Amino acid sequence: MQHIISNAVARYPRLNGTYKFDSGEMRSVKCDALDDGAAYDMSFIMTPDQAKQLHSLCMEAYNNAASMDSKKKWPEKPSNLPYKKGDDGEIIGKAKLKGAYGMEKTSPPRQVDAQRNKLPDDFMLTSGSKVNVAVTLVPYNTGSINGISLRLRAVQVLELAELQHGADPFDAVSGGYTAAASPAVDDPFALPPASPAPATAAPQSASDSFDDEIPF
Repeated sequence: MQHIISNAVARYPRLNGTYKFDSGEMRSVKCDALDDGAAYDMSFIMTPDQAKQLHSLCMEAYNNAASMDSKKKWPEKPSNLPYKKGDDGEIIGKAKLKGAYGMEKTSPPRQVDAQRNKLPDDFMLTSGSKVNVAVTLVPYNTGSINGISLRLRAVQVLELAELQHGADPFDAVSGGYTAAASPAVDDPFALPPASPAPATAAPQSASDSFDDEIPF
């Protein structure tokens, strides 16, 4: 089952390559597509109406999968759903695409502009951009866990937000070093550090109030 979430707001997109969570750095880092846990992924903010529509489609996909599977017992409701309500009340969805299935690398999610022109595979989508997100709903039931995931298919960029830099916590100090006093040189460290990905909460049981955690 395929679905498009229109006019969503991108949040922490990682589509310019595959990423995995590094427990040493406690953040997602770019990696090879064949590495364990490698994936393209992004979160996005939905309106309540969009979340209700997605919830309905998730239930439909889950029930259809359960009715066609005669070998496993599916719980009446899925334990994991691909969205949650944030602390500020925003409803946040998450979609991803594995970097590879077995030893076969996947093609990156297609990224296009508002006129449907294809963007480069390494295009840097930024948080806060307005996007349309095309996903495939994938029901699953391993016996120990079950639910619905969103497989990322494509993203259409409607409005590209500026790259946000970290806030500067310092006050100016008189008489100290200033960049204007130094000779002009190429600075290999000029790029801003990547923003750390938000910590993922543990999954909870599904409910109709959209308080579900996502099995990322």
